[in-house]
Amino acid sequence: MIVMAILFGALMLASTVRNDNLTRVLGVMVIATLFLYEPVLVSFTGSTLGHYFTNLRVVDERTGGNVSFLKACARVAIKGVLGLYSFVILAATRRNQAVHDILTKSTVQIRDPAKAWPGQYIEERNDPSDASLPSRWRRVAVICVYLVSMLGFYLTLIVSLNSAGMMSSACIGDVGRCSAGERVLDTGAAVLVLLMAALIVARGWKGKLFGARRAR
Repeated sequence: MIVMAILFGALMLASTVRNDNLTRVLGVMVIATLFLYEPVLVSFTGSTLGHYFTNLRVVDERTGGNVSFLKACARVAIKGVLGLYSFVILAATRRNQAVHDILTKSTVQIRDPAKAWPGQYIEERNDPSDASLPSRWRRVAVICVYLVSMLGFYLTLIVSLNSAGMMSSACIGDVGRCSAGERVLDTGAAVLVLLMAALIVARGWKGKLFGARRAR
């Protein structure tokens, strides 16, 4: 919503003024704002507006305070590259961290405990490293095998949709050329893969996948 408001406001101002030089400056300022919005707010205040209004803040694991500006930039970059896939390991990590949190050694925590409801807390999990579990490397290897298999399933699904005439070759090669119906199918398949990936990572790490099961 904030991004859309910034873009809409800049577009309205540029179309009203109709000055090329001002439009260029405005464009640079908008791009800079969009790139720096989260790093600046997170590093100086501990949260974006979204974090703040949901009573959350980003905390540096090492200091217990706000993350540095460079670390905040790294979080945004990693999250931007991975997208929703950065969150698939939440259920498998001890402190419920996404990939961008783990790599930057940060966590998202309650800002004001007095304003939080009991149901808003997610407790830190015990590290599943007991003797009944396979080694970490074995679990990671099994998870990777399952993820590769899932990718094969996804590709097979896309090919099947193409063979059935439900998704054109042009759409497969370029999402921008998909019809409305094809976009729905493509989005649905992508969401299914995302959910399956999250389930595989969570169950594999807890020793609940064939090949990496907990000893009985």
